[in-house]
Amino acid sequence: MDRRHFLHTGAALGAFALASAARADEATYRSFHAALARDPSLAVYADQAGDQQGEAVVKGRLPRDLRGTFYRNGPGRFELGGERYHHWFDGDGFAQAWTVGGGKVAHRGRFVETQRYRDESAAGQFLYPAFGTLVTRRGVRDNDTMNAANTNLLPYDGRLYALWEGGSATELDPATLATRGVKTWGDELRAMPFSAHPKLDPRGGMWNFGTLPGADRLAIYQIGPQGQVLRTALVPVPQLAMVHDFVVSAKHLIFIVPPYDLLKDPGLSFADRHKWAGSGNSARPARVIVVAKDTLALRQVFELPPQMVFHFGNAWEDGDCTRFDVVLHEGDALAEVSTVMAGRHTPPRSRTVQVTLDYASDQARAQRLFGTSEFPRVMPQVAMARHRRLALLGSSGASTDLRLDSVNLVDLDTGKVDGYAFGAGWQVEEHVLVPRRNPRSETDGYLVGVAQDLRAGVTVMTVFDAAGIKDGPVALARLPYRAPHCFHGNFLTA
Repeated sequence: MDRRHFLHTGAALGAFALASAARADEATYRSFHAALARDPSLAVYADQAGDQQGEAVVKGRLPRDLRGTFYRNGPGRFELGGERYHHWFDGDGFAQAWTVGGGKVAHRGRFVETQRYRDESAAGQFLYPAFGTLVTRRGVRDNDTMNAANTNLLPYDGRLYALWEGGSATELDPATLATRGVKTWGDELRAMPFSAHPKLDPRGGMWNFGTLPGADRLAIYQIGPQGQVLRTALVPVPQLAMVHDFVVSAKHLIFIVPPYDLLKDPGLSFADRHKWAGSGNSARPARVIVVAKDTLALRQVFELPPQMVFHFGNAWEDGDCTRFDVVLHEGDALAEVSTVMAGRHTPPRSRTVQVTLDYASDQARAQRLFGTSEFPRVMPQVAMARHRRLALLGSSGASTDLRLDSVNLVDLDTGKVDGYAFGAGWQVEEHVLVPRRNPRSETDGYLVGVAQDLRAGVTVMTVFDAAGIKDGPVALARLPYRAPHCFHGNFLTA
């Protein structure tokens, strides 16, 4: 991999850091706090003051065979020096660990002490560019200067990594969540973008990617079971924009590039440089990029209607086709998700589909699986192979803003949905499927997640029997406080 060329042409997320003015502002701060006074449910997007530690009160009965740690990560600090970030994706990472065992649940939350977090804490103000907020008070050395470490928490090979898609992984202590430092997989990969959505291979190791749209390249990484770099490659992708996630089958790595034009305006944040090109007479399609695992080279490109993509489910080979699950968003969802920072909640416009890539006909077909939804997950033992159950969040319609308030398990063979709605007054976070030991089926285990009780202002860990989601949670572990809303995480079985 020509790392020097990649970094030079990509110029990091901070390429626009030559502008002269800081754009994190007091107006966003005032707007949010005025909205919060009217609507206390917006507290899920409020600033987190410090670390957390406490015991949860368990209602119901925790399964005896559910033992381990549910690691979660998301943005926690949005405000500093009277200013507030413009985008939800900007906040400093707040790692969380829910430790389950012996009928009890303990919680710990701690900020990831990146260089950015330490420097800005000492200065008492934001210094560096963020994903959706332009701040230019201090120069940027490389991607890790701006690393927020705020998107996922990955246990791997006895270690724990806080992930952000624009730079390196950050290693944490698995027990205390204390920050150990930047993880460099190899000297040639120092400060390279490392996506927050690596895919663990059931046979061992993991796959991941990095993207710098300014370079029009996807970086591909294959990492071994002990963290060794097995293979890397750079795949050219013209008009490359933000790619947040990907999906992996037995033979392929699959990406969807949404139709954005990337503006070369140094006075805009990275998010604001993305101009939606999916509407109007000159609308461009979304592109499905298929990379062959054996060669790490581009195999084929398909087209879908112009839509935004954040998250995939799973992928598998079906004869001469590849099938995968993905959540498609109508319009410029990247901009819409930012409105919560000013105190406005934009209803999601999404649906989960199964896409079939037919290599012979060069056609991509999408079949609807579920309506308004996000955060698809499958049982880990069926990753990269045919699966028959897909877990995802949905909206029951109980709230006027269509918050995600339900958990669902979709049968891909019959289309039937086994679901449970928490209803109005709740905001549900990503749930993950946790198998029992030696599982006999994809429902032989648990669906574990987190939900925000908006009325009580507290955070709750939820446990469902995967064979009966509609029966409701078998256990709820309620904290005596609100923990920051997380994006992603993983359950590490003890």
